[in-house]
Amino acid sequence: MRRSRLFLPTLRETPAEAQIVSHRLMLRAGMVRQASAGIYSWLPLGLRVLKRVEQIVREEQDASGAQEILMPTIQSADLWRKSGRYEDYGKEMLRIRDRHDRDLLYGPTNEELITDILASDLSSYRDLPLNLYHIQWKFRDEVRPRFGVMRGREFLMKDNYSFDLDFAAARHSYNKMFVAYLRTFKRMGLKAIPMRADTGPIGGDLSHEFVVLADTGESAVFCDKALLEMDVPGAELDYDADLQPVIDKWTAYYAATDDMHVADKCPVGEDQLVTARGIEVGHIFYFGTKYSEPLGAVVQGPDGKRVALEMGSYGIGVSRLAGAIIEASHDDKGIIWPESVAPYLIGLVNLKSGDRDCDTAGDDLYGFIQRAGLSVLYDDRNERAGGKFADMELIGLPWRITIGPRGLKNGKVELQPRAGGATDELSLDEIRNWITAKAGG
Repeated sequence: MRRSRLFLPTLRETPAEAQIVSHRLMLRAGMVRQASAGIYSWLPLGLRVLKRVEQIVREEQDASGAQEILMPTIQSADLWRKSGRYEDYGKEMLRIRDRHDRDLLYGPTNEELITDILASDLSSYRDLPLNLYHIQWKFRDEVRPRFGVMRGREFLMKDNYSFDLDFAAARHSYNKMFVAYLRTFKRMGLKAIPMRADTGPIGGDLSHEFVVLADTGESAVFCDKALLEMDVPGAELDYDADLQPVIDKWTAYYAATDDMHVADKCPVGEDQLVTARGIEVGHIFYFGTKYSEPLGAVVQGPDGKRVALEMGSYGIGVSRLAGAIIEASHDDKGIIWPESVAPYLIGLVNLKSGDRDCDTAGDDLYGFIQRAGLSVLYDDRNERAGGKFADMELIGLPWRITIGPRGLKNGKVELQPRAGGATDELSLDEIRNWITAKAGG
C-alpha cells in the first residue's frame, strides 16, 4: 500500500480522553476512532491488525478440533429466562424489544443459544465430543467504559463451547482449550500466565483466566518466577493424547490476581515471587450441566439412558488483544508490533520523493517486496524525512527500509528493526536477498 493512498489519520497530540498507553497510541496511530462511549470504528490500519489477531485465534481453534459457526448478535430473552440468567445478568445486558413486543437482547455471551442449537440437533453420544466456536461482536453495557478497546462496550470475541458425555471427556476438552490458549498468545508474542479464577456469572467450579504481563496492565498479579520460564507446547502436540500432565505442569506453580492473592498465605518466597501488572486476555470455564439441563440438551448414552451434556465455554477478547499487545510492546516513540500481528511487515521510506533516482529505486523495491508476497507500506509522500520517520515509529511496523539520495550514490539503503538493534547499510542486491529470505524463498 502506498502511504499517499492509505487512509491513516495520525495525530501528533494525544486526545485528552485517552488514559492508558494502548488507547493513546491506537488513536494517535489512526487505528480507531470513537463512535460513542465504549464503541469504536476500526480504520484500515487497525482493522488489518484485528484481522491478523483473529486469524491466529481461528487457526489455533481449528488445530484443536473446534469447528467454526456463526451465531446472531441478537438473542431471544426466552432462552435466558430458561437458564435463569435473564434477570441475574444485571444492567450490563442490553435488553431490547422488537415491534411485536418480543423481548430480545444483544448477546453478551452465547451459552444459552449454542445449547439450544445442540438440544435440537444432537441426539446420540456417538455425536460427541463436539466443540463449536464463533468470532462475533458482542455488547456489554459497562457502567464506565474506558481505556479504549481494553474495556469497551462493543467488542469482538471468540467464544466456543464444548459438549461431552461425562466429566472425564469434558475435562479433556477443557485441557485442550487450556493448551490452545497458551499457543495462541505465544504466536502473538505474548507471555500469558494461566491463573485460577472466579467463575462469575458464567457459573461452574473450574475456571482459569489468562493474564498477559505488561508494565501498564490493569491489575496487579503475583506468580512464581518459574512460570515465566515455562515452554509452551509446539506444533508437535497431539490434542488427542492425555493433556493432563501438561496442565498439571502449568498449574503446579502459584499464580494469582490481586483479588485472589493473600500475602501472608502465599506459598512462594519473596525471592521467587514475581509481582507485576497484568491484562486478562482469555477465560475458560467448565460448568457441567448448568445450561444443558434447563435447556434440554440431552443425548442417549451407551446404556440407553438419557444424559445431560457436560459443557464448558472458552472466551478470547480478540479486539481487546489488539490493545493488550500494544500495552506489552511499545516505547516512547510508539507501537512495536510483533511480526505475527503487524499491519504491514515492512515500512519502505523514500526520503526524497520527486527525486528521480529515489523514486525509481523506491518504486522498484516496492514492487519487488510485493512480488515476494510480503506486506509493505511505502511512504511515497512529499513530506519531510522527520515526519516520515516519526509516523513509521508511531505505527510500529517491524522493519523499516530507507531510501535516500546520499545512500543511493553509494548503492546503499538502510534496514532497521523497530524493536531495536543496529541499522544496517545494505546494497540493493543485499536488500533483495534479505527480502527473498524473509519471504521464505
